[in-house]
Amino acid sequence: MMHRRGVGAGAIAKKKLAEAKYKERGTVLAEDQLAQMSKQLDTFKTNLEEFASKHKQEIRKNPQFRVQFQDMCATIGVDPLASGKGFWSEMLGVGDFYYELGVQIIEVCLALKHRNGGLITLEELHQQVLKGRGKFAQDVSQDDLIRAIKKLKVLGNGFGILPVGGTYLIQSVPAELNMDHTVVIQHAEKKGYVTISEIQSSLKWEAQRAKQVLDHLLKEGMAWLDTQASEEPQYWLPALFTELYSQEITPEEAKEALP
Repeated sequence: MMHRRGVGAGAIAKKKLAEAKYKERGTVLAEDQLAQMSKQLDTFKTNLEEFASKHKQEIRKNPQFRVQFQDMCATIGVDPLASGKGFWSEMLGVGDFYYELGVQIIEVCLALKHRNGGLITLEELHQQVLKGRGKFAQDVSQDDLIRAIKKLKVLGNGFGILPVGGTYLIQSVPAELNMDHTVVIQHAEKKGYVTISEIQSSLKWEAQRAKQVLDHLLKEGMAWLDTQASEEPQYWLPALFTELYSQEITPEEAKEALP
């Protein structure tokens, strides 16, 4: 009867030595690749700084050019807005630009809070900010507004961005809005208002759930109740009521924005 020979100690040691060499070789290759990538990244950053230096006036004045520059920065993990100091702020002045824009956004939101309860469309905010800046001021895009609002989040949970249809609603009050509230706001986007029966029909909710959500929006001042509607009460969201957009901020409302 033949017996299978066991693997000898020498063979095991040889195998382990080979594995160790492969591992060591793999580590060396990984380190080489990392060093190469780091070098490429440093080169890219240097080129980006040279590009920023050469085109700084265009970056400051042209919103579309500014968006493209921000996207270039994002690809290598550089955030020109991360600090008010340092190369990017000194070179481009973007720190000051977005800080000033953030202050203007807060002023507009405070001035209009009694109209819309702290919810405003990105379009209306853009329109009101441009009016406040005057025709000779540096141009501002909706992308600039979104970036400035994201920076305002460091102030707490007062500012947020809600996607609604093809646009965004900016929330400027620290109200707690869960997914139910967001869905109802999105549902009201087409007409500017919604009813309990419409929510029941489209979302398949119980009447109590719909009423609870709408009552919360009423309490927070984000919705108005029209009890004289022909069939049933309508819950209007003034932030979506487009006829209000073109109205100027009155001097009294401007005072509300002052500390």
